[in-house]
Amino acid sequence: MWMICKKEWQQFFSSLTGYIALVVFLLMNGLFLFVFPDSSILDFGYASLGSFFNLAPWVLLFLVPTVTMRSLADEYKTGTFELLKTLPLTPVQIVWGKFFGAIIIVVTALLPTLIYAISIQALSITGGIDMGGTIGSYLGLIMLGAVFTAIGICASSYTNNTVVAFIAGAFTCFFLYNGFDAISKLPLFRAGLDYYIEMLGINFHYRSISRGVVDSRDLVYFTGIIVLFLFITQKNLAKR
Repeated sequence: MWMICKKEWQQFFSSLTGYIALVVFLLMNGLFLFVFPDSSILDFGYASLGSFFNLAPWVLLFLVPTVTMRSLADEYKTGTFELLKTLPLTPVQIVWGKFFGAIIIVVTALLPTLIYAISIQALSITGGIDMGGTIGSYLGLIMLGAVFTAIGICASSYTNNTVVAFIAGAFTCFFLYNGFDAISKLPLFRAGLDYYIEMLGINFHYRSISRGVVDSRDLVYFTGIIVLFLFITQKNLAKR
């Protein structure tokens, strides 16, 4: 499994696309947080990373499918999947190896953003940032990245076209992140069902963790979504 994980890492950084994706991710966050006046942290008047944690999921929604779109689609297209089948690896090992390889890339993209927290803490005159909420929000981003990764790999297992894999992965991530929130606001579900429908969405559980209180129900939800999509991916590989 480690061999697959290492291959995923090397494959992403073997082309200029990988570096461009990371630079764009960090550049977009930096511009929104420190340059653009409507969202600049420096204009808030108090030490908070709230705008970053509100923005980051939307940027991840496009970054993660970029990371995962080649995971299996490229294997099908180039014929290396046939080589994978000759190795002493089970579909479970292949899928989880690719999952952990992609997760390492996502975490690598998030690590430089710690500079934002350090900078805001240093610039704060009194109090500083809410460390509990910040740690919880970073945990939420990692879990969110893991869920998006599982969805992206699953989308990539259905096609040998990387563009189709990207679009399918990004759309599914968007729907599961924001779709249930939108559906819950329909007048049809205002009689008490709106809360339960909202609970089905990723955004509900991400916001819950971002408050700094780690609820086991949120962890079970994220873990369940990850396992579900990777299980579907394993079944796809077994059929091939």
